[in-house]
Amino acid sequence: MGLVTLSLSVLSCSNDNGKADGYGNFEATEITISAENNGKLMQFNVKEGDQLKKGDFLGYIDTIPLALKHEQLVVSRAVVASKSKGVLSQISVLDAQLKTAQTNKVRVENLIADKAGTQKQLDDINGEINVINQQIRSIEIQNAPVVNELKSIDVQLKQVDDQIEKSKITNPVDGTVLTKYAEPNEIVAFGKPLYKIADLSIMKLRVYISEPQLAALKIGQEVTVKIDDAEAMKSYTGTISWIASEAEFTPKIIQTKEERVSLVYAVKVDVPNDGSLKIGMPAELWLNPENN
Repeated sequence: MGLVTLSLSVLSCSNDNGKADGYGNFEATEITISAENNGKLMQFNVKEGDQLKKGDFLGYIDTIPLALKHEQLVVSRAVVASKSKGVLSQISVLDAQLKTAQTNKVRVENLIADKAGTQKQLDDINGEINVINQQIRSIEIQNAPVVNELKSIDVQLKQVDDQIEKSKITNPVDGTVLTKYAEPNEIVAFGKPLYKIADLSIMKLRVYISEPQLAALKIGQEVTVKIDDAEAMKSYTGTISWIASEAEFTPKIIQTKEERVSLVYAVKVDVPNDGSLKIGMPAELWLNPENN
């Protein structure tokens, strides 16, 4: 995830002279969505400019090799299991006994709480549970190679299932597709960018505030933002969402030497987008309503 920041310019000291309090450019938080598996891109329904919702299914990467591997592991597990039916059946019986004993323990604990049971009953059940656990451990130790092989295959099956799930391309956030990097039938590798998306419903205007202006600003404060329109300036109401805690030198884009050596504070203003605001678009910031 990266924050795209385009050219910015510094604020004037005040707008008493009829000028805006500051100038800046709009930016948005962009997210690059990448492939999570290797293979052929079988389906990919994405176009630049698409409005996507979180959870939208966009396509998938070929899963045939993974499906074949899954089938092979299932067969291998069946072969190993057939060699150890006795072991597995013993463990299954003991697991059932353990579950019953644990249920009885809860009942006895409830009886004791109601003063209708005895500590001896609870001690007997705890002893029974300990014996069953020891028997399960004993069987597992004696048959460790078989048990471990089965566990290993189970882990591999889970890994394959996870890879199959990650072969599905699901959009993770609401937003607008900015760039498309891949096409159907291309071979993609893990980490290859597929598309870039950004939430453009709220745009961020980044400007720089001089120290004298800082005292007049606070998080949550509403300000006026203006952009160039066909015949006149178009106004929006924005909300200050962030003020830098440390000063920095004015960006080099500022032309005069005096401005370049000034210390300023970066400020971000959230502005609801009616569809007219674009990344990189210049805008003006006004603090005094009477000058709007």
